Amino acid sequence: MKKFKIKTGDQVMVMSGKDRGKKGKILKILRDKDRVIVEGVNIVKKRIKPSAENPQGGIIEKEASIHVSNVMLVDPKTGEPTRVGYRFEDGKKVRYAKNSGQQI
Repeated sequence: MKKFKIKTGDQVMVMSGKDRGKKGKILKILRDKDRVIVEGVNIVKKRIKPSAENPQGGIIEKEASIHVSNVMLVDPKTGEPTRVGYRFEDGKKVRYAKNSGQQI
């Protein structure tokens, strides 16, 4: 299983692609495909058939996945994108923002 430095619920910024500069929360991580789904980013239209939940059917908009290399964690202190580091504090391994040094 691959290890990513970002987790579900983290605030990230898109660094490349059509949604560059947008910020959003990670909704899901697809580890086997190295992709993440970010809230409000890479919106696609999808046709759905009528079903019990949606008897009308039609076209819905939803978030599609983007590659994990195209997102960076947002520093909680400055609001800017930052790299992630690990260190041990009180015997526990914690993540921290490289720019500000603040624990995530």
